[in-house]
Amino acid sequence: MIQGTTSDAGKSTVVAGLCRALKRRGVRVAPFKPQNMALNSAVTADGGEIGRAQAVQAQAAGLAARTDMNPVLLKPNSDTGAQVIIHGRAIGNMEAAAYHDYKSVARAAVLASHRRLAMQYQMIVVEGAGSPAEINLRAGDIANMGFAEAVDCPVLLVADIDRGGVFAHLVGTLALLSESEQARVRGFIINRFRGDIALLQDGLDWLEERTGKPVLGVLPYLHGLHLEAEDALPPSSPLSCRERVEAGAEKLRVAVPALPHISNHTDFDPLRLHPQVALHWVAPDAAPPAADWVILPGSKNVRADLDWLRAQGWEDYLARHLRYGGKLMGICGGLQMLGTALHDPHGIEGAPGSSKGLGYLDFATTLQPHKQLRNVQGRLAQGGMPLSGYEIHAGVSEGSALQHPFAQLDDGRTDGAISGEGQIMATYLHGVFESPQACAALLEWAGLQAPQAFDYHALREQNLERLADTLEAHLDMPRILQLMGESA
Repeated sequence: MIQGTTSDAGKSTVVAGLCRALKRRGVRVAPFKPQNMALNSAVTADGGEIGRAQAVQAQAAGLAARTDMNPVLLKPNSDTGAQVIIHGRAIGNMEAAAYHDYKSVARAAVLASHRRLAMQYQMIVVEGAGSPAEINLRAGDIANMGFAEAVDCPVLLVADIDRGGVFAHLVGTLALLSESEQARVRGFIINRFRGDIALLQDGLDWLEERTGKPVLGVLPYLHGLHLEAEDALPPSSPLSCRERVEAGAEKLRVAVPALPHISNHTDFDPLRLHPQVALHWVAPDAAPPAADWVILPGSKNVRADLDWLRAQGWEDYLARHLRYGGKLMGICGGLQMLGTALHDPHGIEGAPGSSKGLGYLDFATTLQPHKQLRNVQGRLAQGGMPLSGYEIHAGVSEGSALQHPFAQLDDGRTDGAISGEGQIMATYLHGVFESPQACAALLEWAGLQAPQAFDYHALREQNLERLADTLEAHLDMPRILQLMGESA
């Protein structure tokens, strides 16, 4: 099990790298995260929903994603509550205190999934959540040491040296664990190191002497490495606006509001990394910039985020953007915002009620208790380029605008809508920009001249291979394999 001293210490990355390294050695390996809290999710081969990071780790292991790889997923829809997903299916919304009482049920789901994976694979690489030293969360823990103790699993502790205080993080985390948990930690991994490793050696020697535990590797800072973020928004662009102007680069300007409850922002990674696109996340209270293309993203609380957009002045901005010929698109929750009304009679995302939509497309959406979860393939209705994607939504949309769909799907259904003048598009499909031909067609629609086809899947594979190469070069893999063998 890979645990971390903090969130974003590198747990997801190390697990993905180990899964790929073990796969290359011919080991049947599976990733596992008992409990994940994230708004980036994926649809599995068995028709459920798991954290996006575990879907990427499954790809690293050469597997189709399954719900057992992340049996408990929490999707926050307020500061104190979240939708609870067990074995890929939403069971309802819970406030934090109520979920704490529910943990015994969640624990049973976690252990059942782990047993099933253990029967199918030689090795399981487990990812913890946050830090095992969160004192207020230790009672009934199923995400870190509570799980490791239950299944008798050795633990490696990862810390991020780039943010500073790495020795305090490791020693302090260890000190806050019980004696049995301390014994379970079999070594440390230091992540994101830059500089001369010789200058770090005195610190490594001190750490090993102080704790009696080995440092099993120091991983370098991998500039340009891209794996989908578990939850936090990535940077807008690798270059500043001034640098782009100085470089003389002509890029399509794309603006995306950073909604308070934004979900599946990984949809935009293929655009953010595209060499001909300058994607800008518009932060709260920031003035939306001039853009060729505005995209409204998914949301875990669409009505609340629509209120937020209005309060931030986006309604006037969008009207001006369209008046000057800009293109507008909505994905999932963004699609729902573009309609005439949004109804939530069952309180799926918040208090029951209705909201007026932005009114750009003639359809209304009603949220239903059961989510629609599908992996789909099809073609763009405009131009016929092939695409694939996935649906994760509780909304059912109805209205005349849907008679002019965004896509024709291979299962006989249609998806989304295109406005009569062709200036606005809306789709329920996440991941649509990962299809190179469809992405190029949409970039051309948005105003980009001669768009390049950008193979995002190939980029992800290159990064997984690079990551595995790095782990092989900088970790004590024989010792780690020995630990895994003892556990198996």
